[in-house]
Amino acid sequence: MMQKKRVLIGCPVHQKPQILKLFLDSLRRLSTENIELSFLFIDDNVEVESINQLSEFNHQTGDVSIISSHSKDNYHRNDITHQWSEQLVWKVADFKNQIIETARKDKYDYLFLIDSDLLIHPETIQNLVKANKNIISEVFWTKWQPESSPQPQVWMTDEYNQWHQERGENLSDEEVQERYSEFIKMMKEPGIYQVGGLGACTLISAAALESGVNFNPIYNLTFWGEDRHFCIRAATLGFSLYVDTHTPAFHIYRESDIEEGMNFLQETKRSPTVEKQVQIAKRNLPSITLSMIVRNESDKYLRKVLKEHSHYIDQAVIIDDGSTDDTVQVCLDTLKDVKVHMIENKTSKFLNEIELRKQQWKETIKVEPDWILNLDADEIFESRFKNEIHSLLEKNTSDVISFRLFDFWNETHYREDSYWNAHFTYRPFLMKYRKDMNVTWKETAVHCGRFPDNIFSFPNSISDLRLKHLGWMKVKDRIEKFNRYMEHDPEGKYGSFDHYLSILDEHPNLVEWKE
Repeated sequence: MMQKKRVLIGCPVHQKPQILKLFLDSLRRLSTENIELSFLFIDDNVEVESINQLSEFNHQTGDVSIISSHSKDNYHRNDITHQWSEQLVWKVADFKNQIIETARKDKYDYLFLIDSDLLIHPETIQNLVKANKNIISEVFWTKWQPESSPQPQVWMTDEYNQWHQERGENLSDEEVQERYSEFIKMMKEPGIYQVGGLGACTLISAAALESGVNFNPIYNLTFWGEDRHFCIRAATLGFSLYVDTHTPAFHIYRESDIEEGMNFLQETKRSPTVEKQVQIAKRNLPSITLSMIVRNESDKYLRKVLKEHSHYIDQAVIIDDGSTDDTVQVCLDTLKDVKVHMIENKTSKFLNEIELRKQQWKETIKVEPDWILNLDADEIFESRFKNEIHSLLEKNTSDVISFRLFDFWNETHYREDSYWNAHFTYRPFLMKYRKDMNVTWKETAVHCGRFPDNIFSFPNSISDLRLKHLGWMKVKDRIEKFNRYMEHDPEGKYGSFDHYLSILDEHPNLVEWKE
């Protein structure tokens, strides 16, 4: 078995919360195939929310070290430019040197230095490691002034000359412009190119670290910026510098770039692993698309159910209905090997469920699914489902498949009485999508159904595979749901008022579950 490469991701962090959140989201989704990632942040934040975000990342991710800088300076930036003083430049250089020393001392195979206003593609580190270069950056583009053209962060000579020029060669303005255009064109072509300077998104090998590369100022050099001094020192130590342009990063240089940064994260979601793709191709069966609505589910059952679903689904369409926790990230992390189409509602639509269910349907059919598995965030099939579902679909001749749903009241028992007997009835959770379907809906604000109202007009069947509903297992959740029904349907107009009251029954009849 190939030994995993150990990569330390290092970053000095002095960042606004909105940008830092996207940066950390970018790191969470990195591919770890054949690599082992660790993180080292030097926390120079002044905003409490940013400090808390790093702590939360540490709690969720593991193998994270956070070192406080103990020297909070003001860093002025606006929607035009960033203002760097000499003091700040060399303060950051010291932070980076500290990270280099940690990577060298702890014998990492690579150090990946990245600035906290960059968003990277999930495969970036994989690609840089495979490039087999001692020092290589991933390209990103920045408009240094709002009205200027974007430029890459790499250059050919001196401080920031982005054209090739031999020593002693005199070039006219026209020749400089022509060579500059050639350089810019090259940076837009996928490839690996040798350059003279780079920074901010750089993979450094153990060999380069051991040689003594660092960000200390070179005393007889007046070039501005610690990256220039790093690159010149690296070249004198015998290391060529390279840039990879296959998976460009995104630079949130201004707050006005945040929305485009969010789009970047959506457009560069992790694709299914090669293993998953081969698995799908081999079985040559209709695909299964999980369709789900979630809201503030991160501390409930979401991880558990999505992990189980990941064994048999091919993609997921998830509507996040105004979550205020990290539900979205839990979805992306747990389904990291599945293509996820995440739609985020800034404001919850739950008060009018029919609007929400129609949105779910609309977004789901956009991905042209074969089969739609419509489940809530607290529903999970019994363990044999993952081994039998594809055989069921292969032999099936109907468009709708119904299953029995069991309401669990604790970890081992489900409830069964006159009000709680959903498991006596087969309900539709899986349906085949046909482009020529004309659908109608039950136009009610509550209990409108998760599928269109007329699906039983299509051929349908039942399965003996059982579905477990976990959402009633905890007392606090039952009370919360009772209160919600009382708020949204106090007269029992859309459901049974007596059924609502039965939620609080202190001595319900429970039946032991057997797999």
